[in-house]
Amino acid sequence: MTTHHAPTWEVTESKGYETSWVECDGSVLRARGRAVGTVPEVYWISYELETGPDFVTRRLWVRAEMSARTRELDLRRGDDGRWTADGAPVDGVDGALDCDLGLCPLTNTMPVRRHGLHLGPGERDFLMAWVSVPDLTVRPSRQKYTHLERTERTERTERTERGARVRYVAGDFRSEVEFDGDGLVLDYPGLARRLPAAR
Repeated sequence: MTTHHAPTWEVTESKGYETSWVECDGSVLRARGRAVGTVPEVYWISYELETGPDFVTRRLWVRAEMSARTRELDLRRGDDGRWTADGAPVDGVDGALDCDLGLCPLTNTMPVRRHGLHLGPGERDFLMAWVSVPDLTVRPSRQKYTHLERTERTERTERTERGARVRYVAGDFRSEVEFDGDGLVLDYPGLARRLPAAR
């Protein structure tokens, strides 16, 4: 079954906002998004994301626009597990399954959905191809996700949304992230929170 989502987040770390149009077809995710940030400088981000089965990244295309320059990145994962950025090999990320676009709540969805961490207990370590924003440099990032508890949230429509709280750790940074039942970020303390959908 294909599902469509259009979450908008207030991205507190960048003092900006992001909207993503997301389509999930089984375990394949496709998305396109736009973001504006004001820290460390004013920038616009446009991206397109495509995964293969099991939410494994195939391609992330990103365009960053700043006042005096524009940067584009074409990040791809081959079937052999090797990554390229604009056609050149990326060191240190071979075998990684996921990209992680900096300041983008959407890219937390793939590892959480793949392992059902928004539905029940589990703990997983990941190697990510992490993309810094707005300079679009790609670096390896070791991360850990741990399911902490199921959650319930009543929306303005009086519909009760079940989700989960998942601990995210990368280096010295950690946060307890709340996901909805579709594995999309609701609240990421220190980074972003989802705005209520229009009625």
